[in-house]
Amino acid sequence: MLKKLILAAAMSTALSAAAHAETLKWGSSRDIYSLDPYSYGDSYTLSFLNHVYEGLVRFDADLKIEPALATSWETVSDTVWRFHLREDVKFHNGADFTADDVIASLTRVSDPASPLRGNLPAYKSAKKVDDRTVDIELTGPYPLLLNDLTNIHIFDATWLADNNSLKPTDVGKKIEGYATYHTNGTGPFKLESRTPDSKTVLVKNGEWWDPAKSNIDRIEFTPIVSAATRVAALLSGEIDFTENAPAQDLPRLVAQPDLKVMERTDLRTIMMGFNRKPKLADGVDNKFNDLRVRQAVAHALDTELIQKRVMRGKSRTAGAIVAPEIPGYVEALDKVVPYDPELSKKLLAEAGASDLPFTLVCTNEAYVNEEELCQSIVNMLSRAGFKPQLDIGPTAAQAPKRTGGLSDVYIIGWANEPMLDSYSILLQMIETRSDKAGVFNWGGWSYPDIDKLIIQASTEMDRTKRLDLQTKALQMVKDEIIMLPLHQQPMAWVMSNKIDKVAQLADNKPRHWLTHIAD
Repeated sequence: MLKKLILAAAMSTALSAAAHAETLKWGSSRDIYSLDPYSYGDSYTLSFLNHVYEGLVRFDADLKIEPALATSWETVSDTVWRFHLREDVKFHNGADFTADDVIASLTRVSDPASPLRGNLPAYKSAKKVDDRTVDIELTGPYPLLLNDLTNIHIFDATWLADNNSLKPTDVGKKIEGYATYHTNGTGPFKLESRTPDSKTVLVKNGEWWDPAKSNIDRIEFTPIVSAATRVAALLSGEIDFTENAPAQDLPRLVAQPDLKVMERTDLRTIMMGFNRKPKLADGVDNKFNDLRVRQAVAHALDTELIQKRVMRGKSRTAGAIVAPEIPGYVEALDKVVPYDPELSKKLLAEAGASDLPFTLVCTNEAYVNEEELCQSIVNMLSRAGFKPQLDIGPTAAQAPKRTGGLSDVYIIGWANEPMLDSYSILLQMIETRSDKAGVFNWGGWSYPDIDKLIIQASTEMDRTKRLDLQTKALQMVKDEIIMLPLHQQPMAWVMSNKIDKVAQLADNKPRHWLTHIAD
């Protein structure tokens, strides 16, 4: 009899737990590129994979750095940082987390073939002190190592070796591997299944070291590229959450009693980049190397109209390539180039570039209202004397054109993540391309005077002096129109009323290990 009562109680407990199991149906405007966080420097992919993998440190709910897989750290010398690792952490396959895993991960991400090597610009080497201690040696004094480490995800060294994955993959070069389709992290969720461009399912990691702040047991992540379809899915309850609600539908969504909307402007600045090689992809002389042509592009764009019509009044028009919240921003650099299409025509004539033909490369799912934005840009440039053609498609098709330097002009967004400092964009996008810099310098420009300022900033430990150097570099970027800023894009999260707690930060990264669904 006692055994029957115990069995009945156990079954009742199991049924009760099953009844309270919570599934979050997450509908996104795009898919992630890969399950390998080192495969492409894409903030969205990295933020999704933060649900599976973890770094030594992370940003908390106030975007301040806090311990993660490392519990503490100190500087041993000007160039060596010592990290003390968390005990009793296990990977999803049950393997223990040790210093060997940190060494293997740092070696992999800093490999010359790694698309993310620029995310650790000062890294030189790492040494195991013991199973719970790692020393990271830098190339010199460097103030932003902790910022960099927030999104350097840690792999299981044995898992990498067993699956021939010690070398990184590369989405841009279409180099895949075992880690492209499989995971083994230490994070709050485990991978259950993935069908690219269809659905990725995560399940709760019951062995996670961090006390659970979420009651979500399962995440079903579904890319829904069509904005109309995504809205319909919200209205029907097919999805519970999206972090990319279309601006044009927000009034309708706000009016729904069973939905709630959270809005703000995020950190990402949307910009135009220019090919600066001597010849364009079709072999003609590259007129964009003439500053007057880049100025003509700037004067041709009615950014106020873009803000009102294309972005539905939700964006923040930008004159600077970094958002106000990013260290290094100064208001004086945030002045927008005035709209003057007649001046554009005059500048083109002076540069001998009237009726200049070129191709604008855009994606159709990476940024808010990007397709409509690019069409508007093409129309405005046409009226100002250019002959643009629009090349638009999914990121998977467009990425090789941009990373390979085959785009005449292109759209790119940059949020300065994971660093959250203007040094990020200066290092990754503006500095002359090298083995550790200019990874996103797709246009191939080179300004030695700007490089000098960026390199000085990289070793300046005094924060005020460092930011002053970065601001001077940003001024030169603006003067030369190396990149042409358009706006900080809006962010609008829409969710079912059953979600009673969610952390919406300016970096626009859902952290569903902090999300709670009402009981």
